[in-house]
Amino acid sequence: MRHFSPGKWLPAFVLLVFACTLVARAATPPAPLNIEGLGKGTVALGGDWQFHVGDDPAWASPTLDDSSWEQIKVDKPWGAQTHFGYTGYAWYRRHVNFVPVPGIQPDLAFLLPPIDDAYEVYWNGSLVGHQGKLPPHAFYYRRLAPESISLGQPGSGVLAFRVWKAPYFSADSGEAGGLNRPPLAGPADAIAAYKGSLNDRWLRGRLFGFGIQLIYALIAFFGFASWFRNRRQWVLFWMSAWACALLLSSFFTSLRLPFTSSFSSSMQQPLLAIADISIWYLLLYLLELDRNPVLRRSTRILACISIFCGVADGILILLDWSGPHVMVLQIADALLTIPTMLIEAYPLVLIGFAIGKRLDTARWLVAILGALTQLTLGFQNFTGQGQRFTHWTISQKASRPLFTLFGSPFDISTLEFAFLLISIVYAVYRYSVEQSERQGALEQEFRSAQELQQVLIPETLPSLDGYAVTSAYRPAQQVGGDFFQLIAQPDGSALLVLGDVSGKGLKAAMTVSLIVGTIRTVADTVDDPAEVLSILNRRLSGRLKDGFVTCLALRLDAEGDCVLASAGHPAPFLNRHELNLPGALPLGLDLNAEYETVRFHLAVGDRLTLYTDGLLEARNSAGDIFSFERLRALIATQPDAKQATDAAVAFGQDDDITVMTLTRLAPGVASTTSLLAPDLVSSSA
Repeated sequence: MRHFSPGKWLPAFVLLVFACTLVARAATPPAPLNIEGLGKGTVALGGDWQFHVGDDPAWASPTLDDSSWEQIKVDKPWGAQTHFGYTGYAWYRRHVNFVPVPGIQPDLAFLLPPIDDAYEVYWNGSLVGHQGKLPPHAFYYRRLAPESISLGQPGSGVLAFRVWKAPYFSADSGEAGGLNRPPLAGPADAIAAYKGSLNDRWLRGRLFGFGIQLIYALIAFFGFASWFRNRRQWVLFWMSAWACALLLSSFFTSLRLPFTSSFSSSMQQPLLAIADISIWYLLLYLLELDRNPVLRRSTRILACISIFCGVADGILILLDWSGPHVMVLQIADALLTIPTMLIEAYPLVLIGFAIGKRLDTARWLVAILGALTQLTLGFQNFTGQGQRFTHWTISQKASRPLFTLFGSPFDISTLEFAFLLISIVYAVYRYSVEQSERQGALEQEFRSAQELQQVLIPETLPSLDGYAVTSAYRPAQQVGGDFFQLIAQPDGSALLVLGDVSGKGLKAAMTVSLIVGTIRTVADTVDDPAEVLSILNRRLSGRLKDGFVTCLALRLDAEGDCVLASAGHPAPFLNRHELNLPGALPLGLDLNAEYETVRFHLAVGDRLTLYTDGLLEARNSAGDIFSFERLRALIATQPDAKQATDAAVAFGQDDDITVMTLTRLAPGVASTTSLLAPDLVSSSA
């Protein structure tokens, strides 16, 4: 006979009882959540909810036995609980019994928190609300505001959420998905009042952000307006581009707009790239590195890479992430992020090149804060990459608010951007003031040079017996490098000198003043055109710093006898044909250069046309030059100086233009002169 031993079977018995208890507990449906006294305010539907991953539309039915489902809290996402990194479908269910206050039959309403990502809401099996669109072809709203749903009269039932979580991006933590706060239930008016208080709290918390965005808008508007008035102020352009990019980025990401999350995120990528590029170019100009060809080229290349990655990343976000190719999209997302992170350190390179420059504090402050801001963003981006695998929390900790002021949270990035904004505005203001002062001084110099040049340009031309003279002068800028002098001699002859100084602007104008002064000095004592050119050459040698001057010197008398010498200047036309002149170096290149003379005769009716190369080299918008062919065709029409100049200007002026014509008149015909110059039109007969 066998004897029963309690000590031997007691452990097995305890295990059996425990297992039976678990089975009984699992088979027991969860008790409904009783909401008593409905009508006195709102109540959070927190606690344990039934939860199941996967999808079956039948799970919306109120008769479904969900006792075998796991239980989960709704005060934080499922990724922060038992389903880290899970994406796809999942269902929440909760049996609720609403008991109103006796004598009150309020309209029942729910207030739903933001839910990741697309979802449908069922009450007793009926669809009562949704957000976004479930797969296939899923899209979802980036909803920052809670949503209210009206259900009618209260009673008992099952509240079910069908949720689809989109696949994670490379920097996502894996702790998202589903509900992150309990839904609220209550009378419709109480829900509306509570929703209004949440909106008010949100607005107060965004006051600082709204203020910054307003400043961005003002900077962008006035900056672009100022830049359009002066296109050379590239600092204003890049400051405005930076402010505009950040303004639009905030518009798409921080405001409660009815855009999809994918669309707003896709727009943010190229906008942030533009903001980065704007900082680089701001530093390039503020640190006076814009004349470095290597840095200009490097900045241009990195800007193209940044824009490409931003646009490509934005397009990537817009693709369908609910299909079987999601792994390919995630890999592409990570690969596009790598170059973006690496070039965040480019401001340090620019600062390195600027070390040793004598710059004011404002510029260095922009450089340091700009580099610090980009390094902070780059650090957060780097430490956030793949964090659902590394489980690093550095990025999340760095993004936490440091303090709250008047309801507005301030984190490290917010403070850096605020200080950077102030420093950029101040530095650009200082830069603009300096540039305005320099521009004012330069304009004053130009005005002085223009006044000097107008003194040098004859207000009238002398009347030459036996000739009709026309002249026209059109500088390409405020002051030019063309010159001409027609000086009558006591014996009835005249000396005509016409030429072109290489280059434009103030330097060329000052050279013209030297040349004209020399011509007027030697005209009374020297009558040989070759000797006049030799004197000018000696006077200019060593003074032009790699520049040169082309010139024609002509002596003619009343009978039509002419002596002409050229210093590398285009040959004049005698009627329809160019004169054949010996080759010669321009003035100022060789101290010992020699010049030859050519003699010819003007018969009655002959026309001699002299011009500078600005007439020949006029260039249209397509890049075509006026050319010798067009010039010959123009001369064949026998234009006067004004007509020839107008034709070149209409074609597309690219350089200073001077034209002079001398026509031999028949005996007894009165001579005439005509002069066209800037702010100076006169004629005499």
